[in-house]
Amino acid sequence: MDECPRCQRSLETLSLGDASTVTCPHCGYADVPVEHDSEVDDPESWQDAFNRFYDHQRRRVEREDR
Repeated sequence: MDECPRCQRSLETLSLGDASTVTCPHCGYADVPVEHDSEVDDPESWQDAFNRFYDHQRRRVEREDR
């Protein structure tokens, strides 16, 4: 890909270590690969979140009391 698919101007290649991508300094286009299909974990319930918070606080207080 030598020219930007948006504005048809010249693209630049950016590299960092083994990774590289092309970008357009004129319109901001970046050829970054994206995975659109992902597995969504079941959301944590409010009760589980509160329990996790209270357990964390209890352990913190126990460490401070030593």
